[in-house]
Amino acid sequence: METNSRNMKISEWVLSRCENWRNHRDENYLDYWDSYERLWRGIWAGEDVHRESERSRIVTPALQQAIETSVAEIEEAVFGRGEKFFDIVDDQADQQRIDVEQIKRQMTEDFKRNRVRKDISDVILLGAVYGTGIGEIVVSEKTEKAPAMRPIAEMGITAVGVEERTKFNVGLKPINPKNFLIDPVSTNIEEAMGCAVEEYVSIHSVVAGMESGVYDKVMNLGPTAVDTDLEPVQEEIEYQQDKVKMLRYYGLVPKFLIEAKDDEEITSLFNEKTEEYGTEAADYTELVEAIVVIANDQYVLKAELSPYMMQDRPIVAFQYDSMPNRFWGRGIAEKGYNMQKAIDAQIRAHLDSLALTTVPMMGIDATRLPRGAKFEVRPGKTILTNGNPNEVLQPFKFGTTDPANLQTAGEFMKMMLMATSTIDSTTPTADGGGLNPALSAIIKKNKRTLVNFQEQFLIPFVTKSAYRFMQFDPDRYPAQDFVFVPTSNLGIVAREYEQMQFMNLLKTLGPDSPIVPMVMSAIIENSGLTNREELLQQMTQMSQPNPAVQAAQQLQLQQAQLQIADLEADVTLKQARAQKEITETQLMPAELQASIAASASKYLGTGPNATDDFERRVKVANLALKEKDIDTRKEIANLQVVASRQS
Repeated sequence: METNSRNMKISEWVLSRCENWRNHRDENYLDYWDSYERLWRGIWAGEDVHRESERSRIVTPALQQAIETSVAEIEEAVFGRGEKFFDIVDDQADQQRIDVEQIKRQMTEDFKRNRVRKDISDVILLGAVYGTGIGEIVVSEKTEKAPAMRPIAEMGITAVGVEERTKFNVGLKPINPKNFLIDPVSTNIEEAMGCAVEEYVSIHSVVAGMESGVYDKVMNLGPTAVDTDLEPVQEEIEYQQDKVKMLRYYGLVPKFLIEAKDDEEITSLFNEKTEEYGTEAADYTELVEAIVVIANDQYVLKAELSPYMMQDRPIVAFQYDSMPNRFWGRGIAEKGYNMQKAIDAQIRAHLDSLALTTVPMMGIDATRLPRGAKFEVRPGKTILTNGNPNEVLQPFKFGTTDPANLQTAGEFMKMMLMATSTIDSTTPTADGGGLNPALSAIIKKNKRTLVNFQEQFLIPFVTKSAYRFMQFDPDRYPAQDFVFVPTSNLGIVAREYEQMQFMNLLKTLGPDSPIVPMVMSAIIENSGLTNREELLQQMTQMSQPNPAVQAAQQLQLQQAQLQIADLEADVTLKQARAQKEITETQLMPAELQASIAASASKYLGTGPNATDDFERRVKVANLALKEKDIDTRKEIANLQVVASRQS
């Protein structure tokens, strides 16, 4: 009884706030969301009638095409590289790089096994329709069965059977905005006081949770009345049986409500807070992060402190198109809503006009038809009249259908594409070899949505999933401080244009250009080939030099260096010889003078004519020395010229 009293206090505190959040959401967004869903699915409803006389119920596929085109572009950008839609950046100081690659491969395999890619695609689609994509991170432990063979040594045989293995799983559950509640004052999940997911689940899953100990056991839990606003899709008749309304609250709760054991303790703690902060603020003092699960708006199945080690909330959300300072974003359906209504009104008016101008109508003089005659027009029909048929029957029609209706609808379609930043199948992707300016703007707008998705949804989802793997499966995921980054690719339109530019670049390069391998690698990297990784590895191997060729090139380089060294040595030797000859030539006049002086004094007599004979010999020697000096200087000049040329 004490536990029930505590649970009633918790239920009252959570439900009162969720009720206020729900009223604010429904009053501002619910009717629009229902209309967006009908236009996206092509469902006619009385709320979508444009005029009282309207008879046609057609819903044109313009908005459907815009939504699917935009979603396909974002999905291609996110999953253009296959299952590897994220990467891990390790700490620069970490010396063990292999742990990063191992964890990345394990997370990729686990995400693939839990079909996370499909769930992310559904979140993107919901974001395009309603403006906000929301996902809930689901943690579970499942027992998987696999065929196995085990030898029996004693009997010499091999037993074939089934082997059970328990695996920890982290998955993603797309949440329709109609099933999501959040504090209207907040702009994101983490800053909100709390958020909640309310939806109908099968009663057997709730009972299974109570049996396994995930939920507390409660009495008299049964199916509840169905609220159509909580249904994820609009249907003619909602299923009423075996459904339980489940509310999962993730957020702040007063600590005394979670830790108190009975109603008396709750009252005592509340009174203490009231005396300190007042009645209004007492409920908002000493808040703690908690998880509260309530069934059918009265049964508390779980109320506990957050079990996650990072104290984060298992909800991720993103705005398809940014609405600053608001949680709810703007999607493709909201952008194209007015033009879709205009297109439908124009096409329906055209079809209503066709009903009056193409179906045969007759004016009849009822007094001149046979008694009891049932008039109808069909081929081969015999019509009986009392008198001349030309006077009794008169075919007529209400004018002609104006073909301008379809032209006007076509102009509205162009406005739709402009508003939603999408293209149709007839829009050319290039103009004169370059990107169409309109498509360039479309690509830029899609990048804005892609950035929102990466920053607000993809990276937080991968990061929170990694925390849960580390906490609940530490053997396979050791605790590490990783930084996750997206590995998004270009959208299909931008990719086709970039590939075309690469092909044009290849045409201008020769086959021997060193840039060709780099361009080819970029083309393969941006392609959608299944064997892309193998081709890139082959390109890398081809770009690496052959060891034998590299050795031959090294040998040729050494030989060329030796030849250059020999030439330099030869030049140096010749320069030394020339310098030697110059020095010897410069010393030659002094030697000649000494020789002449010696010759002039040789064999002189001792008589009175000895002095005259000596002077005569000196004059002759000087004349010869001058002539010899001229020849010597000429030789020195020639040698200097030769030496300068050689240097």
